Amino acid sequence: MHEPIPSRVEAAARICVDAALHVHRELGPGLLESAYEHCLAYEICRRGFPIRRQVALPIVYEGEKLDAGYRLDLVVDGAVIVEIKSVDALAPIHDAQVLTYLKLSGLRVGLLMNFNVALFKQGLKRFVL
Repeated sequence: MHEPIPSRVEAAARICVDAALHVHRELGPGLLESAYEHCLAYEICRRGFPIRRQVALPIVYEGEKLDAGYRLDLVVDGAVIVEIKSVDALAPIHDAQVLTYLKLSGLRVGLLMNFNVALFKQGLKRFVL
C-alpha cells in the first residue's frame, strides 16, 4: 500500500490545476504547447510555487545515467510533473508518457493537461503512483 501524498504535494497539484484553469479561461484552445507552458509557469510562480521548465530526465542503464532526450515540461515544487499538450484528443500514449516520467523520476504525482479543448476539465488527467 502506498503512503498518502504529502499535503504540500497535494497543494502544489491543486495550484497547478487552478493556474491551468485560469490560463485556459484567458487564452482558450488553439495555441502551441509552448505558449501554454510559458503562461502556466508564470501563473504557478505568481501563486508562490517554484517551477523548473524543460527538465532533463535521464535513464539509468547498467548504472549509467544516459540522456535519452526525455524532458519534463514542468516540475512544480520539486514534486509534481506537469505534461502539457495542445492536441485534438488525448491518447493512451500520452497517459503512458506521464506514467513513464513518474517511474523514471521517482515522483508520485503527475498532471496531464490538454489545452486544446472547449472545457478544460475534459483535458485534465491526474496520475498518482
